[in-house]
Amino acid sequence: MAKVRVVYHPRFTEVYDIDPAAARGRIEAVLEELGNRYTFVEPEPATDEDILLVHTPEHLERVRRHSHVYELALLAAGGAIKASDLAVQGEPAFALIRPPGHHAGPNSCWGFCWFNNVAIAVEKLRQKGHVRKALIIDFDLHYGDGTAKIFSGNSEVRYCHLSGQMRESVLRQLEVCLERNADIELIAVSAGFDNHEADWGGLLKTEDYTAIASMLKAMGLPVFAALEGGYSHRVLGKNVVAFLAGLS
Repeated sequence: MAKVRVVYHPRFTEVYDIDPAAARGRIEAVLEELGNRYTFVEPEPATDEDILLVHTPEHLERVRRHSHVYELALLAAGGAIKASDLAVQGEPAFALIRPPGHHAGPNSCWGFCWFNNVAIAVEKLRQKGHVRKALIIDFDLHYGDGTAKIFSGNSEVRYCHLSGQMRESVLRQLEVCLERNADIELIAVSAGFDNHEADWGGLLKTEDYTAIASMLKAMGLPVFAALEGGYSHRVLGKNVVAFLAGLS
């Protein structure tokens, strides 16, 4: 049994919207590839107080009006929180959750995101005193503007989005980012797989996700990740497994 834990709840297979992140079969494609190789852990929903760690009351109320989305968005944030708790206990964890979150800012959201799962989890760890300095690595095709906005001006939480026109440049960016942030205590990952060669971005190969995870593991720090993008059901599960293999 691999050491890395997978945080998952059966409700994440529900179709809650018409966007690609909510499409039927997306989470099932990952579950099929994971099989019984990993230990699954079920999360509890986040509380409104958790959401308010990074979002405004007005934003919370807007999301609450969409009852089905609100329920699953709370559960997704709770999944990221559970993964972060496991990480600081010495167990790397991957939150197989949806809706995603990295486009959700303090008072806004777009791009299939409602609450910023990773940001909430990181800030909750900080508020509880488990860590002070954290690095958020985002290898989704799209820039996590919400995450960047939430931690703008906060020198203790750094955000690094990996991008480029060549595979090698993406891996080199990660190397440089880790070198420049050697004083951190935690690595959180916005794990979007839509920059794969068979997905929207058309760039990375499956083995690149193993390489990314291996570089993160080599830092010797608590690590947790949460699913963001990745819309090719044919390869999403394989890419998640490749990433988990690097963490294991």
